[in-house]
Amino acid sequence: MIAGSRGRGSLRLAPAAGGLFAAIAWALSPLGACAAGAEPDVIYLHGHVLTADAAHPRAEAVAVGGGRILAVGRDSAIASLRGPHTQVVDLTGKTMTPGFVDGHSHIGDLAAIWRLVDLSPSPVGTIGSIAGLQQAMRTFLADHAAPADQMVIGIGYDDSLMSERRHPNIAELDAVSAHRPICVVHVSGHLARCNHAALKRLSLDASSPDPKGGRLGRDAAGQLTGALDEQAVGLALAALPAPSPAEAAKALDEVQTYYASQGYTTAQDGQTSSPALGLLQAASAAGALRLDVVAYPKWTLVDDWVAHRGVVIGGPYVNHLKFAGVKISQDGSPQGKTAYLTKPYLHPPAGAAADYRGYSTLSAEELDGWYDRFMGRGWQVQTHCNGDACIDMVLAAISKAYAAHPDARATRPVIVHSQVTRQDQLAAYRRLGIFPTFFAEHTFYWGDWHRDETLGRDRAAFISPTAAAQKLGIDFSLHTDAPVVPPSAMHVWWSAVNRVTRSGRVLGPGQRISPDTALEALTLWPAWQQFDETIKGSITPGKYADLVILDADPTRIDPMKIKDVKVLTTIKDGVVIYQRGETPVARQPFAS
Repeated sequence: MIAGSRGRGSLRLAPAAGGLFAAIAWALSPLGACAAGAEPDVIYLHGHVLTADAAHPRAEAVAVGGGRILAVGRDSAIASLRGPHTQVVDLTGKTMTPGFVDGHSHIGDLAAIWRLVDLSPSPVGTIGSIAGLQQAMRTFLADHAAPADQMVIGIGYDDSLMSERRHPNIAELDAVSAHRPICVVHVSGHLARCNHAALKRLSLDASSPDPKGGRLGRDAAGQLTGALDEQAVGLALAALPAPSPAEAAKALDEVQTYYASQGYTTAQDGQTSSPALGLLQAASAAGALRLDVVAYPKWTLVDDWVAHRGVVIGGPYVNHLKFAGVKISQDGSPQGKTAYLTKPYLHPPAGAAADYRGYSTLSAEELDGWYDRFMGRGWQVQTHCNGDACIDMVLAAISKAYAAHPDARATRPVIVHSQVTRQDQLAAYRRLGIFPTFFAEHTFYWGDWHRDETLGRDRAAFISPTAAAQKLGIDFSLHTDAPVVPPSAMHVWWSAVNRVTRSGRVLGPGQRISPDTALEALTLWPAWQQFDETIKGSITPGKYADLVILDADPTRIDPMKIKDVKVLTTIKDGVVIYQRGETPVARQPFAS
């Protein structure tokens, strides 16, 4: 790849090759292709090719050369392009799709927690009780010698799946160790629970104020309970010792392999932290990024980074890394009961009032100010909003920014997660040109919890309202929010099509979408979301050869079997970066 050659404005890339791509576009004129000197590096024959290109949705064969898709069409037409140096791959009826494009995750965070204690419940992990959590932490402490005051953190516990149906308390974490600082972080990443030693390590006591955008849990007497909510979680994570550059690079390399093993050729870093920025920039400079990574710096850090750390918002890819926009977090987690709702939670958190609705990170005035600043610069803004009250705040902020900056509509504002979305808000998305990226796997991981505990039947049935959005003509992407859940594209595809909960019940059957729609929401539409639709997201001549080979066609099997479809090969820019059974995944913390 030529550094700086890809990104926004790349619509001119394909036509720049003149008659080359025009001549061989869909293998309608293979002789013209050969005359243009377009000998393919590889041709793939005898497959079921799902192109995600509406003009030619299905094909049999694909020709690739110079890292790009040269031609797509029937076997006979593509075979005729073979030159003396062309490799021929027989797909033997297997399915090829575009490489999956990550609508939202945190690849930098996943690399950062890659070696922490895994407290995930089934099917991702094994922790289903507080006793199990305690044992996992004790085992880690016994196996890992460290300074007495070094913070020890476990990641991924889920109170909704604990046999006790609650968070661990401070006494239970003290029982793991009275002198080692210990915190455990909720699966959402928005909540944590710490022991007394950790509070001391963090210099927190009853007189400590709540951090901006977060809360410290307190009992009736005002003493700290060890609970850290929202932005307060960052206090614990910041106390972790930084890995060495070599350790960080190794973790990122293993995480990239994991994404590739799930068919992703583009990953997102959905709220880039300062450590993640250093890691990604170093990997880019070293040529160590095998995936494209689209980064969205944290809103409070971006100005400094633009001024002093070489970040260019809206610039092109440089060695597989680009900064497409900026990310704001405006509320919390619905499963953790911190998302900001217009109506109260079905069952408020322990100690909260009956009318508890969660809360926002920023005031309306603050949010409006950030939108005005960033949209006035022509920057894309992605905002984390799970609750409908949060979405109302963002809609108002975007409307005000549009009034002040008419060209801001071209920035493609994104609402991330968009879980508890009302029908009238979807209409506003359409009117304002807002792009939602839906965390559709909530239906599986927390659908039962939302129905019975957080939202109630009616609101739960309308989470991630993909069919309602499609009916209004709204394109959207699907995402995993990794490390919240595994970056598994096939499980995302399955969840969006079936909306089946852990208990096997269908949550909101009217919001199920077709397998073909889900494919677009995993490929072409998230490419558009990130200003990449002219270079990736579909198997179209002129685009980069980002491809996936599957062992079955998800659009032609029993929809309930989609999650069992295996990724066999992942190809980035025409190069195989994952081959099932040959390319090892050094550590797989998640179930396949």
